[in-house]
Amino acid sequence: MTALIQHGSALFRDYSLEITGKDIWQIEAAKSEIPAGTPINIAYLGNESHAQRIEAAARIRQWGFEPVPIISSRRLRSVQDRDELLTGLISAARPARFMFVGGDPSSPTGPYKDSLDLIAGGIVADHGIVNVGIAGYPEGHPKIDQARLWVALGQKTELLKARGCSVEITTQFGFDADAVVDWIAQVRARGIDAPIRIGVPGPADVKRLLRFAAQFGVASSAAIVGKYGFSLANLVNKVGPDRFMSRLAGGMAGRDLGTVMLHLYPFGGIADTVAWAARAAGRQTNESVGALDRPRYY
Repeated sequence: MTALIQHGSALFRDYSLEITGKDIWQIEAAKSEIPAGTPINIAYLGNESHAQRIEAAARIRQWGFEPVPIISSRRLRSVQDRDELLTGLISAARPARFMFVGGDPSSPTGPYKDSLDLIAGGIVADHGIVNVGIAGYPEGHPKIDQARLWVALGQKTELLKARGCSVEITTQFGFDADAVVDWIAQVRARGIDAPIRIGVPGPADVKRLLRFAAQFGVASSAAIVGKYGFSLANLVNKVGPDRFMSRLAGGMAGRDLGTVMLHLYPFGGIADTVAWAARAAGRQTNESVGALDRPRYY
């Protein structure tokens, strides 16, 4: 745990969070514990409306945080649908950054087959966007081969820069810190210098972590999750990413990997995730930091 605390100040300098429209109450309940200005991504769920997304962004702004709406390319029904959502978000919350992703549907609902298509379609110029987040996949993607992922990452980065945008990469969560460090090194070797936010699951019970891993196509073999710090044989324990973070910090130590921050996926709830982040970053007392070693986190 000492290694985690020593490296925590750099990785936790500007962590981000994620929330859905229906769970926005969790941000309100924990807002006094969340650092002012924290970026909070707003997930784009198929069972939520544009009104819910806009309302969530407005509330996040009202509470003193930075709303980052995620735009799911394949879920947009038309250019008009795109424009109605973007206009509403900008009017209600003035987001400084948007994140463009492909989205879950196997086939597009409208004219955009992926986030590259969305970017090429003029969304940046049409809505005066200057900061854009894109997705990264250190452990691969279940539906896209690795070579295509690398090509797409490079194309999106170059296209956004050509349109005058700054770029930030947020990764899918995973359990293998070694794979994450190797992926960051490959990103830098390819000449991509954009800031990277590493996706890290907040504390949650093992069953829930595995459910989200299956949903997002994240590898969860016995060897990988054992390295993370839990067993597939015990699904009721609550596990935090302490071992993952220590291994991540160790793998990054002494290497020039550019700007690397954290994006926390609050699978066990915002309150537990934010409390864990505060302890891990050493922002609480020594007694609170010691709570990281209590038996409920494995």
